Amino acid sequence: MKIAPVKTPIVAKKMFPNYLWDITTSSKELYLTFDDGPTPEITDWTLQTLKRYNAKATFFCIGSNIEKYPGIFQKIIDDGHTIGNHTHQHVKGWTTKTKDYLSEVRLTQTIIDTLKKDDIKLFRPPYGQIKPKQGKKIINLGYKIVMWDVLSFDWDQSLSEEQCLENVLSKSKAGSIIVFHDSVKASKNMTYTLPKVLELFSKKGFEFKAL
Repeated sequence: MKIAPVKTPIVAKKMFPNYLWDITTSSKELYLTFDDGPTPEITDWTLQTLKRYNAKATFFCIGSNIEKYPGIFQKIIDDGHTIGNHTHQHVKGWTTKTKDYLSEVRLTQTIIDTLKKDDIKLFRPPYGQIKPKQGKKIINLGYKIVMWDVLSFDWDQSLSEEQCLENVLSKSKAGSIIVFHDSVKASKNMTYTLPKVLELFSKKGFEFKAL
């Protein structure tokens, strides 16, 4: 059973207007995002696939994974994609004390900054779970909190590859921020869906941009 809809309801976006849910644009643009990497082989495959379509994306990386696989993380940077913070251990905001949550964010940012410093700092809460107090403090630290317009549900192993693809194709529109995962759990659905999304929307004249 899905804990969230594929398409984020307008009411949810209005409840948290300080978070980024989609991009207002009249151009044919889509914003692919990848959570939970870097991951051996899967992130490499993702980068190669994006490159074939001259597509840019945003990777919300787990700090502990950056520490384990700095070479893969560097490839993301070298290919011109945007980096975002996804905490150090992929913690759930609703069950984590705010001070501990902020420590996770700061630790990950320290790791990111050793390899790439950006003027704009992006953060996505794991599982989409974040308390209002946590969100306010993270924004005060200079972050833009990035949520989403469309969830692919690629991590849901009860979902068929075709259903995952349909989630993205049926709900995405110009300016949509779309969630994928460059993780082992999501790899079956993601590796099926991503090339088809890139191909089909490219044929419609869409560009894929990083945030």
